[in-house]
Amino acid sequence: MAATGPRETLFEFTVIGNVVKVAAIDAATGVEVSVMGPANASRADLQKLALAKLNTRLATHSRS
Repeated sequence: MAATGPRETLFEFTVIGNVVKVAAIDAATGVEVSVMGPANASRADLQKLALAKLNTRLATHSRS
């Protein structure tokens, strides 16, 4: 099933000491991935990394 428009993605940022865990969840499928990075990294960079990982997971998930 191909997406017809932009997918809604939810992000959750959790600070754990000097590290931030970013969870990215696809709203349509519930598929979730997470990445970790330094707490001083930009929020936009961590979000972009999490989104790229989610898109990769969705691409492999849809082929299964």
